[in-house]
Parts: sequence; structure tokens; C-alpha cells
Amino acid sequence: MAWSASKAFTAFITDNLNLTAPFNVSADLLRAALYNNTITPDQTVSSANTAYGAGIWTGAEVADVSGWPAGGRQLLSVTSTSSGNVYTLDAADTVSATSNTTLANVYGTLIYDDTLTTPVANQGVGFIYFGSAANVTAGTFTIQWNTAGLLQITL
Repeated sequence: MAWSASKAFTAFITDNLNLTAPFNVSADLLRAALYNNTITPDQTVSSANTAYGAGIWTGAEVADVSGWPAGGRQLLSVTSTSSGNVYTLDAADTVSATSNTTLANVYGTLIYDDTLTTPVANQGVGFIYFGSAANVTAGTFTIQWNTAGLLQITL
């Protein structure tokens, strides 16, 4: 198997509702790390296995030293809002740090909280599948987030 969908980690939702992890997505540093198609993301893994550098997120990362370094790029203008019965987590589109970035075979991204250190450091929020391989050679790599946001929960 490989990438096939975009999902929020169930551990992210559970840990928020049970006050197990002190997520503050509107104030914490969220990052987007890039991965190739040799992994199979799973939304139901333990909190520890959602983290950047743990479980399947220990290999297959795609990076460009100056444009999109290992560990990912910071999400900017993060908002955490609700309207009616819909909660939305959103951010501005994420862009490489340079216009000379080279990345190949990028299939998706892990969104994780780089502020958290306990109970799990760098715990994952979710993962986004791009639908196919994305590539850039000596250019700008941009993740254009869905207009509906990174995550929506209808209550």
C-alpha cells in the first residue's frame, strides 16, 4: 500500500478531548514535512506513532536543504475557528523558503505540532495526500491548502 487519502489522526482528536496533550493549534508551531510514496499513513496509530521522526515518519522524507529542510516548513497564519456546527483548522498556503528548491516524488505531507514535548514530542495532527507525485526543479514548491481548510469537523 501507499498514500491513498488525507486524514486527521484519531489520536489528535482523542488527546485534545481527553486533555492528554496540551495542543494549542492557534499558538503552537505547526510544521509540514514532505514524504515520498514508500510509506502507508495510518490515521489510527498511537499518539507516539503519529509524531515526526517516529513510526513510518522516520524514513521517506523528501527535503531540500535550503528550500524545504528536513523537519518541514512552518505553517503560517494558522486559524482555529468554528462557525455553526463546523470546526475548521486552516493556514496560509505553505511555500518553500527559496525559489531555487528542488524536490522530487513528493506524495504528501505530515502536519505536526513542533511545540509539544510531552507526552509526545512533535505529535502529528494529520496527513495530506497530494493525489500524485509533485516535483519542482530549481523553483518554488507551494502547498496550496484546500479552501475548506486543513481539517474540518462537522458536529
